[in-house]
Amino acid sequence: MTVEIPDNLARSLHAAGADISRRVLETLALEEYKCGRLTEAELREALGFETRYELDGFLKRHEVWLDYGEEDLARERASLERLGL
Repeated sequence: MTVEIPDNLARSLHAAGADISRRVLETLALEEYKCGRLTEAELREALGFETRYELDGFLKRHEVWLDYGEEDLARERASLERLGL
């Protein structure tokens, strides 16, 4: 895939020391995740993170928070209770 970036933007990104290919990949993948078209697992794989911890750090740096509601909390509490915790 080829993405055309205006020369002035490419120069600016390059001067800032940015890896343009990586920035484009991260931006596209993050947007697809936020729109619900990529799962967490797919996002982690696309960005080459080996652990969930790395993905969590990436999401936090981009101020993307996990969708965690009361149902999720209830499910986790029930799991912990089943384990005797």
